[in-house]
Amino acid sequence: MNQANTSSSAYDKLRARLLTERHVWLVTGVAGFIGSNLLETLLKLDQQVVGLDNFATGHLRNLEEVRTLVSADQWARFSFIEGDIRKLEDCRRACDGVEYVLHQAALGSVPRSLADPIATNATNIDGFLNMLVAARDAAVRSFSYAASSSTYGDHPALPKVEDVIGKPLSPYAVTKFVNELYADVFARSYGFMSIGLRYFNVFGPRQDPNGAYAAVIPKWTAAMIAGEDIFINGDGETSRDFCFVENAIQANLLAATTTLIEARNQVYNVAVGDRTTLNQLFASLREALVTNGLSYEKNPVYRDFRAADVRHSQADISKSGRNLSYSPQYPIQRGIAETIAWYLEKNKKPFTDATAR
Repeated sequence: MNQANTSSSAYDKLRARLLTERHVWLVTGVAGFIGSNLLETLLKLDQQVVGLDNFATGHLRNLEEVRTLVSADQWARFSFIEGDIRKLEDCRRACDGVEYVLHQAALGSVPRSLADPIATNATNIDGFLNMLVAARDAAVRSFSYAASSSTYGDHPALPKVEDVIGKPLSPYAVTKFVNELYADVFARSYGFMSIGLRYFNVFGPRQDPNGAYAAVIPKWTAAMIAGEDIFINGDGETSRDFCFVENAIQANLLAATTTLIEARNQVYNVAVGDRTTLNQLFASLREALVTNGLSYEKNPVYRDFRAADVRHSQADISKSGRNLSYSPQYPIQRGIAETIAWYLEKNKKPFTDATAR
């Protein structure tokens, strides 16, 4: 049996096992894009989930949508805490009685960090340290956290291998690298082991298309549906390893529950191990819209390269496969198909929170 089949089987077996066991999970940033998708998956697996969010970038509408996708009994297993990871007492309250921590809360976006490095530092470093301390003191079973491919910085080699990084190119990248340093120090100093998941351009349903710091896929998708111009930074040959959110969910669950001792106190790439240029992405999104009966006839508008942008990014996912049995089940085209379908459905209603926060 090849590695992909073995890994897929490992994830399927984990899901089947979780359906027979009840555990308590904490998802920080639970109202965000990845956090709410984790919440949906865990509740559908009949798990008990505590969620922490301050709605800085997350949305109440994401939680409301999850509620419509699970049963009443499953939703009753969710406890929400409106709190801030920058406050240690909120982190302690959230970690109380928890077995598995999936730490997703952060201020994302390279441009945001360039505009406001202090806010990015406070959330991503101070908040991360608070979570480490609270989880350590609560003696949780495992702690997995959202790391970032931005940690590779200016190192030019492809594909990106976990133990070879360059200099950070933005305040955001600095904060995510410091997370890894703190995690390693907590393992060495306190014996508190964790796993970092270096996400590569995660996309999918519930990713916010609005705002100055929206990611490229939701931003372009919303613009295409509205018939607006698409702007490409640079010549369009910049490439990324786009990773559908279901792959990231798989990595989180496998990391949280691994019993392999040597798998802990490590960081892992979470991606598909491929590269897609912005020009190719534009064509794929337009084709997916056509498949759904919507035509977009405009050509993209090219403009200057964006500050602190890496030219090319592609992950080596062999370490994730070896230690975590990770095997991405969603290549980019399958992920785009599901994402486009979701945005088209949501386009029938205003993309706003039902209750303002």
